[in-house]
Amino acid sequence: MGKIVLYISTSLDGYIADTSGGVDWLGGEEAGYQGDYGFGGFFETVGAVLMGGRTYRQVRRELSPDTWPYRGKQVYVLTRQAEADAPEGVRFVAGDVPDLLRRLKAQTDGIVWVCGGADVVEQALPEIEEFRLTVMPTLLGDGIPLFRPGGTRISLALNALRRENGVVDCAYTRKQIDK
Repeated sequence: MGKIVLYISTSLDGYIADTSGGVDWLGGEEAGYQGDYGFGGFFETVGAVLMGGRTYRQVRRELSPDTWPYRGKQVYVLTRQAEADAPEGVRFVAGDVPDLLRRLKAQTDGIVWVCGGADVVEQALPEIEEFRLTVMPTLLGDGIPLFRPGGTRISLALNALRRENGVVDCAYTRKQIDK
């Protein structure tokens, strides 16, 4: 049985993208740095990926147009707009996100990675067991927030912390849902 993990980058002030959805601000203190901030090790443990349609299109069209970066993984894209030329392993799905995550967890040996964006994170929040936040040394001032105001209060326990090139990777596990 798998584990449901949110693994996502955020600015220090809590945004996952700028106001136009851009992520060109991702990176550490040194622009030419070649490290991966622990992503490679994490990716090896992933059994399934869940992402939203906007995130999928951004990866395909802007971030990695020539190479599908999730090769070898089963990817579920939450959208009503399926694409005929999707890479191998991509399935377009719609419906109840918590229910889908519970099914993926039951049938996946590895991690079920909640990849993004903000709408998917909000819907997935009740099922997320671990929160891995890669905090970039940037203050955006405005943009798309990772967590929406007025949501459910969740207590977390810090179980890992590492830094690399000014970037801080924090791993939290869910303690309980406070009502």
